[in-house]
Amino acid sequence: MIKTQKVRAHVIVTGTVQGVFFRASTRDKARSLGLKGWVRNLPDNKVEAVFEGDKLAVGKMLQWCAEGPPGAQVTNMETNWEEPTHEFDSFNIRL
Repeated sequence: MIKTQKVRAHVIVTGTVQGVFFRASTRDKARSLGLKGWVRNLPDNKVEAVFEGDKLAVGKMLQWCAEGPPGAQVTNMETNWEEPTHEFDSFNIRL
């Protein structure tokens, strides 16, 4: 049996990312990839998210975030790699 590498990515997405269903679309995509974590809007019109799971799935999620859903215009994405904490049991939108 092959053991997959678990990773954690903490992301800040800049651009037209609020009011375009970015959070709901991120939640749906993350869940479809089997990831755990959260996404939320920030007061400065950015979106912040934490993704935990299989390295390949997190990579796919980050590629998706660089484009976002239809209507979004991502101008920058900062990614910080952290040690997985395994504190999440699902992927949710935070307020």
